[in-house]
Amino acid sequence: MSQTLIVIPARLHASRLPGKPLKDIGGEPMIAHVWRRAAEADAGRVVVATDAREIADAVSQAGGEAVMTRTDHESGTDRVFEAAETVDPERTCDVVVNLQGDLPTLDPHLITACIKPLGDDACDIATLAAEIVDEAEREDPHVVKVVGTRGSGAGPLRALYFTRATAPYGEGPLYHHIGIYAFRRPVLARFVSLPHSELEHREKLEQLRALEAGMHIDVALVDTVPVGVDTPADLERARAILSSQGR
Repeated sequence: MSQTLIVIPARLHASRLPGKPLKDIGGEPMIAHVWRRAAEADAGRVVVATDAREIADAVSQAGGEAVMTRTDHESGTDRVFEAAETVDPERTCDVVVNLQGDLPTLDPHLITACIKPLGDDACDIATLAAEIVDEAEREDPHVVKVVGTRGSGAGPLRALYFTRATAPYGEGPLYHHIGIYAFRRPVLARFVSLPHSELEHREKLEQLRALEAGMHIDVALVDTVPVGVDTPADLERARAILSSQGR
């Protein structure tokens, strides 16, 4: 039976919202909310991976587990890999979830939904998407779209491409990619060892490195998109949502 490790990468310095993980939401730092939502999923051990002692202390004060990582990682996925190797050196966990640390409104069931496609042995990496219902999102380059196919089945999409453009062309639904990933452990190790790819640089989307390397990404479709906090306006929106939920 697969064992899962959920790693939440969190760094203190962000260009658009400095100190983001420690921003107060309802009396607690944002990273504590994300950790708690992940723990509520009851899908595996949850660890926050950070390069800042302030973040680690905030997680500990909330009752969570944190691990210190290097300061020079180029991406959250690199930080996730280091943390997984540190807290689970025996590799007892064969699935590693990369959960962004800026999703305080995350519905916990999204984590289990993300892991589910790995039940198919052909799947290397699993992720999530939701059908776009807001017309403005169709043209928004900040909303990443996944282009995929289900073949003749009714299961997850098999990802063919991820893009900031409006795609695919023509009538039919567009899908908003949700940046949560579940990796098979050997796939994660291979992924972080690969050089950055041409399309990854062009679109600024690291999942394209996996597709260009021939990895199979399946996309579970869900009906909710968590609020990602990148700007002060996003933070206020998250505060309003969590306040309405009594959190």
